[in-house]
Amino acid sequence: MIGVEIRRQAKRRRTLYSFLALIAIPVIVMVALLTNGGPPAEGRQPELVDVAQASGLNFALFMLLATSQFLLVVVVSLFAGDAVASEGQWGSLRYLLTRPIPRFRLLRTKLVVAGLYGMAAVVLVPLASLAMGTIAFGWTSVQTPLAGALGVNTGLSRLALGTAYVVACMAVVVALSLLFSTMTDAPLTAVGGAVVLVVVSEILDQVSALGSVRSYLPTHYWLAWLDLLVDPVDATKMTRGLLEMLPWVAVPLGLAFWNFRRKDILS
Repeated sequence: MIGVEIRRQAKRRRTLYSFLALIAIPVIVMVALLTNGGPPAEGRQPELVDVAQASGLNFALFMLLATSQFLLVVVVSLFAGDAVASEGQWGSLRYLLTRPIPRFRLLRTKLVVAGLYGMAAVVLVPLASLAMGTIAFGWTSVQTPLAGALGVNTGLSRLALGTAYVVACMAVVVALSLLFSTMTDAPLTAVGGAVVLVVVSEILDQVSALGSVRSYLPTHYWLAWLDLLVDPVDATKMTRGLLEMLPWVAVPLGLAFWNFRRKDILS
């Protein structure tokens, strides 16, 4: 079932357009940096965008940062939020369930395929950006804003670890989107619900008056992978971020399976 679902989703236009968008954004940013890039303004602390032109690795790291807070959220939620809701909208879900397929197995297949496509979307950004950045800016060591230079091999390993951490963060988006997808027959509602929750979490995380409560928000530690650009690496925030995100993955997924099991679909 997983292989069939992967091939089925690959043929959909939204899959093609999503991956094309993830490739087009680095192209646009690269052209903008080549034409208008320059040193940071005086008096301002340098950021990752200021060294994006230093090498292909720098460009890949910057694009991972730039897309992880919204664009990847939308794309990943599209894959997961569309999983069940689109079947209900088309009327094909009831026919799937008339076959001798347990509901748990069907939803598990949808979850695995949505997770695979979400992971592919995250990995595509640094891979495409690394190829484009190497052509445009060269293959040299990583220049970090505060910690100086990191060797090429070190930079590659830090990019891989950062990408893996962003994949883990997107698991929250998959879980929330799949939950909403089992609650509605409108795919846009499921996708929009997950995106809105993530945006609200990011806004609340900026409210310092909330104090330590912010650490329990799903997006509070999403940028903790930037600690990989400091030598030596302090993985404290990343470890805590992974632990804090576990309930935001487990609870929505548990509710999704519970709701889908008891949902009246065949009536």
